Amino acid sequence: MLAWSEAARARGERIAFVPTMGFLHAGHVRLLEEARRQGQRLALSVFVNPTQFGPGEDLARYPRDLDGDLDKAAATGADVAFVPDVASMYGPHAQTFVEARQLQKGLCGGSRPGHFAGVATVVCKLFNIVRPHVAVFGEKDFQQLAVLRRMVADLNMPVEILGVPTVREPDGLALSSRNSYLSPAERQRAAALHAGLSAAHARHAAGETNAAALIAAASAVIAPRVDRIDYLELRDSETLAPLSNVDRPAVMLAAIFLGTTRLIDNQRLGC
Repeated sequence: MLAWSEAARARGERIAFVPTMGFLHAGHVRLLEEARRQGQRLALSVFVNPTQFGPGEDLARYPRDLDGDLDKAAATGADVAFVPDVASMYGPHAQTFVEARQLQKGLCGGSRPGHFAGVATVVCKLFNIVRPHVAVFGEKDFQQLAVLRRMVADLNMPVEILGVPTVREPDGLALSSRNSYLSPAERQRAAALHAGLSAAHARHAAGETNAAALIAAASAVIAPRVDRIDYLELRDSETLAPLSNVDRPAVMLAAIFLGTTRLIDNQRLGC
């Protein structure tokens, strides 16, 4: 992989990169299509990263379809797929991790301790191997995007981080590989997540700026339809600091459970 990247760079070609955990869906395809426009060469990785899964999470059953992934990637014009195994990425004595200490706190970081250290570390490693000029990520994973932007800035990495708006089903559900876990009944109820965030957005557009009122508007739609709300919070869209009032660009972030399946989504407000 490194030899391929060095050769492309020597030819003066701009490398665009999409890191994935595989089981590609239309959201990933959208990222690849955008990345295709960002450079002369397009690379993706397919690697289910064990360090971002906690005890009891779904590492073993995370959906995989490498043949299908490679077909979808080829259809978007991808030039190369980097598909390492765990031993290649983490040697027997690996002990170095990367953390964005403040941005990783709370939200998904509160529910999944160690998750973002695993994400930042593997993306840092992938950047060192693939050596892209630009890397493309989905905005559905909003906290992840903030962590990676902070990592790149803090570590002086010469990589542009590009966020792409969330791709959704017709009923608003954000595309996610974990949607495949949902039963038909759960899938129907899952639409409440986006509907609730949209209700908060409409309330804000009508003039409401109080965070508690906006959260209540979202919760009134979401809570009756899901099994549990993991979190539902309003944060500064750049720093992710909690907000009591929307007086700057903000984002409402949510995680919910339907059965054992955890889904996340977000909605920008005030920007």
